[in-house]
Amino acid sequence: MEGKEIEMKQLPILIATVLLLGAEPVRYDHKVRDMYFAAFSGDKEALAKAMVITEATLKENPNHAEALVWHGAGVFFQSAEKFRTGDMQAGMELMNKGTGMMDRAVELEPKNIGVRIPRGSSYFAASRNMPPQMGQPLVEKAVADFESSWELQKDDLSGFSQHSIGELWIGIADGNARLGKKDRAAEFFRVIQEKLPNTPWSAKADRWFADGKLTAKDGQCVGCHTGSPKAFKN
Repeated sequence: MEGKEIEMKQLPILIATVLLLGAEPVRYDHKVRDMYFAAFSGDKEALAKAMVITEATLKENPNHAEALVWHGAGVFFQSAEKFRTGDMQAGMELMNKGTGMMDRAVELEPKNIGVRIPRGSSYFAASRNMPPQMGQPLVEKAVADFESSWELQKDDLSGFSQHSIGELWIGIADGNARLGKKDRAAEFFRVIQEKLPNTPWSAKADRWFADGKLTAKDGQCVGCHTGSPKAFKN
């Protein structure tokens, strides 16, 4: 990684932002997400507990897509520690194992946002500090995950909070911009300006139209998830 660690600090927020969008609860996610969120924030005990739960699920059903994606995200997160300590071989092994599990989960259930969003969020967060040849394939998959999640939910926006839809649209817009797909990026940045005026997300859209790009900081989640989220009004 050329001395750069995989940036995963925004992963819990990114996943929480979008997983809670849909009308139907993500039931398996409810069993493990808080532990994984704590783990991704540095709680090693929480990571160990979460990995035990998802591993047990996979022992019973190796094709449990949501267990696969969460367990894979945990393995992927563990690779960051190896890269930080300079153990590049172990880091690459864990990274490949984790991404393999997450990719298989999406292959098993491509229309499950409880699978698409954890993978996409993981890949968006990690790819920012990777060399382009490693990061771009992850961005491509992350964009596909967010785009798919939007397509699956766009006909009923009643379950969206303003924060959630803002983060979803920014992910799609910025992801496409990072891939050089300026027209597609502009389409979503314009939607943000129109539907979310005078918000942090429209400010990001304004900066993109002015500068032609967003900074890594701009790509991070806006705010926190405390209190009652403001409803999105279409």
